[in-house]
Parts: sequence; C-alpha cells; structure tokens
Amino acid sequence: MELLKERIIKDGIVINNSILKVDNFLNHQIDTSLFNEIGKEFKRIFSDVKVDKILTIESSGIAVASFAAIHFGFIPVVFAKKTSSSIIDENVYTSTVHSFTKNTDYIIRVSKKYLNNGERVLIIDDFLAKGCAALGLIDIIEQSGAITVGVATVIEKAFQKGREKIEKRGLRVESLASIEAFEGNRIIFK
Repeated sequence: MELLKERIIKDGIVINNSILKVDNFLNHQIDTSLFNEIGKEFKRIFSDVKVDKILTIESSGIAVASFAAIHFGFIPVVFAKKTSSSIIDENVYTSTVHSFTKNTDYIIRVSKKYLNNGERVLIIDDFLAKGCAALGLIDIIEQSGAITVGVATVIEKAFQKGREKIEKRGLRVESLASIEAFEGNRIIFK
C-alpha cells in the first residue's frame, strides 16, 4: 500500500536494527484518515473470504481492527486482553505470547462468550515480526473451534520471519507494508 509506505518513510523512526517507531500515526496517535484507507485495503484483500469476526490483541491492534470491521460490514471485533481483570470471568481461552519488544511473556485471554465454534475469524494487528502474537491468537481461535481465515498486518518486519511460522500452519498472511531491512535510518521495503 503506497500511501502507508510513504507515511512510514516520512514519519517512521528506526530505533535500531529491529524496531520501527510509528507512534505518531499508528500506535499512539491515530491518523483516522489513514486507518480508514487501511480498513478499505484489508477488505479489498480479503474480499474472497467470508469473515464473521475480527480478532486482535490489545492495545495497538484494536483501532486498526475496528476501522477494518466497518469495511467488512460492521462485524464484531474481539480483542485478547494481556492482563487479568476482575470484570472478565474465568471462562476464557488463554495462550502465552512473548513480546520481544518488551522482553516479557503475556498470558492473553479471550472470553469464551465471544468466539464460537465454526465462526470465520480474521486476525488483524499493527505489526508482524516474529509471529508470537499471531500464533497466540491462532491458538485461541483453535481452542474455540472457530476457523482462522487469515492474518492481516499493517507493517511486517519480514526479516524477523514471523510470516514463515504462520504459513507453515497453512494460513494466509497479508501485510500492507513489508520491510526487508533497516540500514541505518533507512527503511528497505520488500
């Protein structure tokens, strides 16, 4: 998606050889016009499959998934919580996800009320790196008996090989901007 790539080049900041900071338009401040275009593009890419729900992980994936859900006909968005809460009951699906950015493990949770056997679920997230978040969400979908119809990400760091882990499971992966490498402050797209 050229619009997204242009924005990454203009406003993205390479922190080191594996971290890209895009908080001024993607995961801290949200550019709603850009998100609307991202949602349209995800719908175009996945127009060949039926999608009943979108699943994401808190917190950066929620806004992207919500904009996309509008273009899929206002379907529900479910998000996995990274922290336990007194208002979520014990009847949950769980999976452990490692965050390399924060160097910590999270137990993600989704209430069993919100994913049902046979539902067709699209995973949407802001980044795909090593694939841990997506694999945790896939695990939760499998526990529920629902069907993963694909994994959609805004930005993929292709050099971190997350795509391969997901595709090995026979799943479709689509990214709007795929980064081959960071060379100093330069972003090399695939």
